[in-house]
Parts: sequence; structure tokens; C-alpha cells
Amino acid sequence: MRGQQVWWAVGLIASAVVVSSQCAYPAQAKAKAKATPNVEELRVGKSFIPTKVYTEEEDQKIIELFKGLRVADVVDGMDSVGLHGIGLMDRDIRPLWRDTEHYTHRIIGVAVTARYVPTNKPPVRAKTVEEFDEWVGATYKAVTSEPFVPLLRKGSVLVIELDEGVDAGTIGSNNSMGWKARGCIGIVTDATARDTDEIATVRIPLYFKRPGRGIRPGRNEIESVNRPVVVGGVLVVPGDVVVADGDGVVVVPRDRAEQVAKYALKTLEGDKASRRGHYKKLGLPDDDSVK
Repeated sequence: MRGQQVWWAVGLIASAVVVSSQCAYPAQAKAKAKATPNVEELRVGKSFIPTKVYTEEEDQKIIELFKGLRVADVVDGMDSVGLHGIGLMDRDIRPLWRDTEHYTHRIIGVAVTARYVPTNKPPVRAKTVEEFDEWVGATYKAVTSEPFVPLLRKGSVLVIELDEGVDAGTIGSNNSMGWKARGCIGIVTDATARDTDEIATVRIPLYFKRPGRGIRPGRNEIESVNRPVVVGGVLVVPGDVVVADGDGVVVVPRDRAEQVAKYALKTLEGDKASRRGHYKKLGLPDDDSVK
């Protein structure tokens, strides 16, 4: 009899969970049913993660909410909305350089994404230097181009996915300056970059794993632009908020960004007030970290 009661209770709980989930997510269930693609759509390829296009004005409003926030503050904000451990990139994605006076290495912006993949097109066996240069130029244009450039604008953070084993300078001193000229405020990648001395000299914020030496032709090719990517073990959807500093990189889902920013600001204000008190006791002048 007792066993029957236990099983009856388990069944009741299971039924309640099913009913609850159906009641809680009817819109999502309906949307999923509607979005089920047919075979023809699947054959040509389909992404199942929805993306949204934001205006520049919308981007600037959300960036303003995050102004001055640190990764630590944002992580606290993520915790406050139930996103514990979400959005934190691998610790080995680090800033190329750091400015400990004015913190100009920090990034607060909106993600524009690109995905490169290792190429299966071997380099040409050129007989002359001229043939090689011709192949390089043609490959840059047709295979490993930068179609994301027109999407870059004020506040953009370029997030690039590429297998870290590809020893290519997908990011270099020349193209990164061109991206900056269009409004890109920083670059985040789990891949490599070359010309790192020059990138550090011109103070372009770059968060990456390690240097790469080769050119892109013969090593990688562009796969997609402004689609969801995975960088540093984190899903990054175009339009997400990206915050980076000496503690690493955190990505905030756009639909939770306002809530996260509100709590994070409280954390920052409390921390600044407390540290200003310590500065006073220690006889230290106020710096940018407490102003």
C-alpha cells in the first residue's frame, strides 16, 4: 500500500511539472512548432538560434547603461538575474596590453560576429613570386575576406571565432586599424593575431589567446557573418553586450542586459565608495578607479 502511495505521488508531481511547463511556455512551444523547417530548408542549411537587428540608437542606449562597469560588476549582475556562470569566456583569453592608469584597454560594446574555419583549399604551387602574389590577392577577396566590415559602427565589438590551432594572423595591425576607423572599439577572439607589437602601440583593445604568424590565404576561410558564434566556450549572438577588462571577458545576452546593468551599477557604486574611504585612510590620491 505504501509503495502504491509513493508511486501515486511521483506520478502526480510529474504531471504537475508537465502541466506547469506547458502553461509557462505556451508562446515558446507555439513558436517552435511554427519554426519547424521543411526538408528543403534543411538541405540548404539553417541556423536555429534567432537573431535580432538593432538600430545604432538602440545600441548606444544599452552601451550607456554599461558605461564604466567592470567585468566583476557585470558578473554580479548576471548572478542577480539567475545567469550564474553564464557568459564568462575562458580565462586564457586575455588583453594584449593593459592601461592601469586610465583603463583604455577595457571594452564595453555590442557584438558583431564573424566565423572563420580552417580551409580545405591548399596553397597554390606558384612558379614565380608574381603568381604567388596574384593567388594571395585573389584568395583574400574570394575565400578569406572580411564581409563584416560594413557592419562595424560606433560601439561595435568584433567577435571572431576560429579554431585556435590555425596559426594565422586573422587579425593584424593593418586591418584592425581599418576596423577601428569604422567605429569598432575592440576585438575578442579565441584565435590568433599577428603584428601584436604594432597593435599594442596604437592601443587597439584586443583580447585573444596567442600570436599567429601566417597570412589567412591557405589557412582559413570565412564561413559566416553576424550569426551566433562560440568564442572562449561562450555563445555570442550578434547584438549581445560584451564587457572586457583585466579580469577577462563576459558576454551578456541582449534581452537581459538592462536588468544586469542596473544591478552591476549598484555593485560598482558601492565598491567605489568603500575604496574611496580606504584611499583616504591610506593617503592615496583619487584615481580613475574611484572617481
